Amino acid sequence: MRKASPLAHRSRPHHVWARFRRHKMAYLGLWFLLLVTILTLLGPMIWTLDPTTLDIAAKHQGPSLRHPMGTDQLGRDLFAAMMIGGRTSLMVGFMAMFLSLVLGTCVGMIAAVFKPLDGPLMRLTDLFLALPMLPLLLVVIMLWRDSLRTAFGPESGVFILVVCVISITSWMQTARIVRGEVLALKEREFILAAISLGAGPRHLIWQHILPNVLSPIFVSATLGFASAILTESALSFLGLGFPSDFPTWGRLLFDGTNYMTLTPARVIWPGLALSLTVLSVNYIGDGLRDAMDPRADTQ
Repeated sequence: MRKASPLAHRSRPHHVWARFRRHKMAYLGLWFLLLVTILTLLGPMIWTLDPTTLDIAAKHQGPSLRHPMGTDQLGRDLFAAMMIGGRTSLMVGFMAMFLSLVLGTCVGMIAAVFKPLDGPLMRLTDLFLALPMLPLLLVVIMLWRDSLRTAFGPESGVFILVVCVISITSWMQTARIVRGEVLALKEREFILAAISLGAGPRHLIWQHILPNVLSPIFVSATLGFASAILTESALSFLGLGFPSDFPTWGRLLFDGTNYMTLTPARVIWPGLALSLTVLSVNYIGDGLRDAMDPRADTQ
C-alpha cells in the first residue's frame, strides 16, 4: 500500500510556514527583524556602556573598538544609543500597530455585521482619512505633551502620547480592509448555513468570520508596524517626539543633522537602521500575503 505523504498530515500553519520560507526576501527580512529585536532587547545587557555617559575628551570620534559606531558631540557612545533607541522605536511601532489593529478590526467588523451602523462608521472612517495627518499629529502633540509629561513623567508621558496619537490616526485602512472581507464572507455558503441554523452575531464573529479574516489582518499589521515606526521617526526628527536624553532612531537622526559634515556616521547609522527595518517588515508583509493566500493550495 502506498504511504501517505508527510505533507498531507501537516496542519495549515505548517503549510503557511513552508510557503513563507519560499519567499526569500520575506524569510531574510524575518531573520533581520529578529536580529534587530534581540540586539535591542539583550544588547544593552552585554554592552553595558551607558549611552548617557559624557566623555568630552572622546567627542566626535569615528568607529573604534571602544565605540563601534563612534561618539556624538558630548562623547556619548552611539552604539549604546542605537540599541536603546531601537528598543524604543520598535516598542512604539508594536504598541501603536496593536492598538490601531484592534480599533480598525472592531470598526470594520461592526460595520459589516450590523447594517444600521455601517453608514455612520464608514463616514467616520472617511472623515479620518480626509484629515491632514501630519498637521493633526503636530497639533495634538503640542496641546497634550506638557500635561502628559507632568502626569506620567517626561519619557512615559511622551510614549503614551505618541502611541495613542499614531494608533488613533492609522486604523482606517484596517477598518476598510476588514469590512470588505467580512462583506464578502457573509455571502459564502457556510455563513448562510450558520445563520439558517440560528447562529447569533457573536457566534458568527468569533467562530466563522474572524478566523477567516486573519490573513488580511496580519498583512495589515506588518504595514501598520512599519508605518508607525516611520511616523514616530518623523515626529522625533521634527523635534516633537521624545526628549534628547531618551533616544530613538528618529531622535538620533535629528540630533545628527547638525554634524553631518563633521561626522556623517551620526545620520548614516540611524537612517540605515530605519530603512532596513521598514524594508524587512514590508517584505514580511508580502511573504505573509502570499503564504496565507488560500488559492496557493490549489496552485
